Amino acid sequence: MPKAFLSIIAGVRQGTYVPLPDLAPFVIGRKQGDLLLEDPLVSGVHARIVAKGDGYLLQDLDSTNGTMVDGKLVREILLKPGMEICLGHTRMILFEGVDDQASYRQQGAASHSDVAWLLDEELVEMEKRDRTGTGGDVIGQDLRLPPGLNAVLEVGAGQDAGKVFRFTRGNMTIGRKAGEVPLTDLEVSRRHSVIEVFGRGMIFLRDLGSTNGTYHNGRRVSVSRLRSGDTIGVGKSVLRLQIN
Repeated sequence: MPKAFLSIIAGVRQGTYVPLPDLAPFVIGRKQGDLLLEDPLVSGVHARIVAKGDGYLLQDLDSTNGTMVDGKLVREILLKPGMEICLGHTRMILFEGVDDQASYRQQGAASHSDVAWLLDEELVEMEKRDRTGTGGDVIGQDLRLPPGLNAVLEVGAGQDAGKVFRFTRGNMTIGRKAGEVPLTDLEVSRRHSVIEVFGRGMIFLRDLGSTNGTYHNGRRVSVSRLRSGDTIGVGKSVLRLQIN
């Protein structure tokens, strides 16, 4: 995967990955540009994305129907990973391939007080993983779901769009036709990533050495802490975590 790219999740070019250049402006339009969209609601030259030192600047080029980002009409905006861009019938998400290796440590590993309800053997497994610093693999046994926590994964884009997977245990593996979240997306590895739930505020996403990487809110991660409403990108699929 390139360092930064657009994943088109709806429209005539759905399922396409479009790399963004590091220096040159990137133009989107119906008749002219680097990304051509055969959409009557897209202007001939509709919008431009320019690389800046701190990210990518999106500029509407006086299009007829406007450019929307996260549901709001914009003229110019500094894009952040995970933002959804809408031009006509086309929707796309910005992804950045930055691997946050230290996220688990920086955001605070689950402490005994946070996970006091876990079985003793589950706590021992967590301590072993923390000591080695490797992150290990999925906890060998079922990790129990915290009492009173209701969570689901909704597939918003990809071949499995519309499917909903309900958490029945505390560790949910996402994979290609495997795991608790089996997807048909061919760009998803067989064992792609896992979500581990230690408490309502202690939910972590871990990549399991996948080929194409795991993305949290548009940013590539090894381990990252999740919150309700966050998106998870695997292959050409985008899932959203919802916690009640």
